[in-house]
Amino acid sequence: MELLKQLVPLLLTFSLALLVVAVGAASTRGDLLYVFRRPALLAKALLAVSVIPVLVAIAVIAVFPVSHATRAGIMLMAISPVPPLVPGKMMKFGGRNDYAYGLYNAMAALSVITVPLWGIILTHLYAAHAIFPPAVVASNVFIGVVIPLVIGLLFGRWLAPERARRAAPVIVKIAMALVILAFVPIILGVWPELIGLVGDGTIVAMALIAVLALLGGHLLGGPLLGDRATLAFAAAMRHPGIALALAGANHGDKSISAAVLLFILVGMIVMMPYQAWIKRRLAAEGPAPSGA
Repeated sequence: MELLKQLVPLLLTFSLALLVVAVGAASTRGDLLYVFRRPALLAKALLAVSVIPVLVAIAVIAVFPVSHATRAGIMLMAISPVPPLVPGKMMKFGGRNDYAYGLYNAMAALSVITVPLWGIILTHLYAAHAIFPPAVVASNVFIGVVIPLVIGLLFGRWLAPERARRAAPVIVKIAMALVILAFVPIILGVWPELIGLVGDGTIVAMALIAVLALLGGHLLGGPLLGDRATLAFAAAMRHPGIALALAGANHGDKSISAAVLLFILVGMIVMMPYQAWIKRRLAAEGPAPSGA
């Protein structure tokens, strides 16, 4: 049992990192710097993905009387941007390859700055040194996002571009199977704590954060509906691997991990009506222009 407790977080970290490798491998030469080369896009993306969700989370938990563990779980998710599933999801809702992958690459690269910076700010704001240790935050971002993205980009752009792009969908399928395999014991391990969060305003608070993050991304996404959906998904979806790793470093408090998992579930449910609306709008408008 003790061995399983040690292996499951490693499996989750590896599987999510593998998804990031696939994102890097699927990126083309033009994708890598697409957003970086467009300062206005970069500024809006940074605001939507790394600023608005955190500020909204701070405001919401100041109003709702949620527990300390719930506050910690919400803030950990708020500062953990761009999960590796985002680019694939964007493609299904009118997203352009260059913008979707360029957005992910830019936000992933900047997360090595934004996540530790928010960690420091929140540590001082809440006087909670155990929750947001900057060294732990930075190391988890490097291990979970930056290093696997660099590996994927190396193969996708220089070492074996054609093979990497062909292998990317296979890598995604393998990684997703491993993610599910890792999440099952995590959910079972915190199930009592997760159920205990229901009914105290936690779900409403999390739903409000997800809705406002979606709205911020949609409004800042520009004139194209596909781009608006792309930025909305990037803003609302957070990286559970980083959040759970930080929760695990926080004295193994199961209630924090439960809050992180509940945040994921609530976010997925909140996005369903938005996804349905985007699909209807896209069907009515017809195909969007491919360039920008």
